[in-house]
Amino acid sequence: MTVNSAVNGAPGGYPPDGAQARRARELLRQERQTRIAQLAVLEHEEDGTSEGFLARRESLQGTLEEIDAALGRLDAGTYGMCEDCGEPVPAGRLEILPYARRCVQCQQRRR
Repeated sequence: MTVNSAVNGAPGGYPPDGAQARRARELLRQERQTRIAQLAVLEHEEDGTSEGFLARRESLQGTLEEIDAALGRLDAGTYGMCEDCGEPVPAGRLEILPYARRCVQCQQRRR
């Protein structure tokens, strides 16, 4: 199953107890477990002082925070809705970045 299949056909957010939300939640949990495993490997392989290590660790921790926030949006029924414009985030974007907070246009405006 892909994130796309978990989010297709759910414009306007996901009812927290709906089947699509459950599938998206499971996929986000899998993504979270992957990032936790990557962080564990990184911390065992690196000395913890190089700039590269610090940047990778910060990136992984940031991604974990974004995944947790997406799980919170699922609980609130707002997953898949752009936080800026309120429009649905395209399923293709969620397939690539399942913890996306914004549609592409709004994300580009923030840069």
